[in-house]
Amino acid sequence: MPNPHLHMELEMTTTLRIEHAISDYDTWKTAFDRDPANRKQSGVRRYSIYRPVDDPEYVMLDLDFDTMSEAEAMLTRLHEIWQSPAAAPALAGTPQTRIIETVETTEV
Repeated sequence: MPNPHLHMELEMTTTLRIEHAISDYDTWKTAFDRDPANRKQSGVRRYSIYRPVDDPEYVMLDLDFDTMSEAEAMLTRLHEIWQSPAAAPALAGTPQTRIIETVETTEV
């Protein structure tokens, strides 16, 4: 039986973390699903979308990449997209972004 307290070895993942206010989740999600940044061809391996339980007009996203350069290129592309009200219709305010790396994941 596997020990659930063992440290999990995993490949280094570079994540572009994005947080921003939105005016309407359904409008935002429709624009996100149109995928103007072409996530798959841009190197996104997986993404997660989060919303605070007490704020339905705020989203947080993690876009996972194999390399730092892919994450940086995506961030540049997103800054261009965010300038277009048609491409980012529910964006409210300026997104906060950070490129981070996974250093440890442990199941307890």
